[in-house]
Amino acid sequence: MLKRFRLGHAGAADWRTAADACIAQLGVNPGNLGFLYVTDLFAGVLPEIHRYVADRTGVEHWTGTVGIGVCATGMEYLDQPGMVMLAGDFQDGSFCVFGADSATPEIEDLECGGAPASIAVVHGDPLRGDIAQRIQQLALCTETGFLMGGLASSRHGYHFLADGPAAGALSGVAFSDAVTVATRLTQGCSPLRSGHEVSGAQNNIVLELDGRPALDVLREDVGIEENEELSRLGGQIFVGLSVAGSDTSEYVLRNLIGIDPGNRLIAIGDLVKKGQRLRFFRRDHDTARADMGRMLDSIKEGLYTTPRGALYYSCLGRGGALLGGESEELRMIQSALGDVPLAGFFGNGEISHNRLYGYTGVLTLFL
Repeated sequence: MLKRFRLGHAGAADWRTAADACIAQLGVNPGNLGFLYVTDLFAGVLPEIHRYVADRTGVEHWTGTVGIGVCATGMEYLDQPGMVMLAGDFQDGSFCVFGADSATPEIEDLECGGAPASIAVVHGDPLRGDIAQRIQQLALCTETGFLMGGLASSRHGYHFLADGPAAGALSGVAFSDAVTVATRLTQGCSPLRSGHEVSGAQNNIVLELDGRPALDVLREDVGIEENEELSRLGGQIFVGLSVAGSDTSEYVLRNLIGIDPGNRLIAIGDLVKKGQRLRFFRRDHDTARADMGRMLDSIKEGLYTTPRGALYYSCLGRGGALLGGESEELRMIQSALGDVPLAGFFGNGEISHNRLYGYTGVLTLFL
């Protein structure tokens, strides 16, 4: 029978105090692979924390990064000194930690025990302008084409672990098909009406939808009259771009970053092409909770055993700002799944399958 993962988490002004508390929670012989996430107030000492923890736990392999907030079972440490550690016991040859110190920055293949990797958990550098393309390239190095993870977030520098300090665009751990996971994505939005075809576009500017001025279509879908204020759209209305090649009507959400009432056009946070499908979405407290509930119901329905451990990567724009304070986002997961050992962080973007998302939560369960 596979062992349950071990979890340690703590908040303290001194990193050694927090680390010692986490190590005590992990206990003796917690496993052979660990995930280590620290809040950005500990960013500069992440390599030192790693050495300290690896020496005292005996866990040989570690991967991790930094976030403005970190996640644990039922709670978050946001904008405060804190850290979380998750350790698991995996079969020999079933995983491989990778990063710039153990592979080239342009990773060409991922192998676990001499066999191709099936999936990978990845941590990305948000300062890399080509990070979305790197994610797609790395996904091709796995048999399933499936990645899970997030982009680091920090006000005090970006640091990554891959059995030591790592550099490059992406680092993390790959798993063979001997490791079974279940994963889901929540985007926290509800669609408004049906989708539209982009009939006029230039770079990130949407000129026309279905042959009509883009702003007119937006007003109609949202329900705002010509003389009503447009400013209330900010932070609530998002644009979904269809995923090329998807047969599930999947959309990737992007920010609505500009409106030109005079020319009746809109600007979004991504490139858009003529002929692409586009749909408007609403995002608020109620829609986010409803979508989170649907995601949790979906992943529970597919379970055939109790999860041994979990990883959760959420956007900085979620958490208390969207779902409510007092760690409500993490408590929703705990309420649905029980006290499954869980670790993760709040990032600058989330990774699911072979794409980079925003304003989402990515939940992965080890079975």
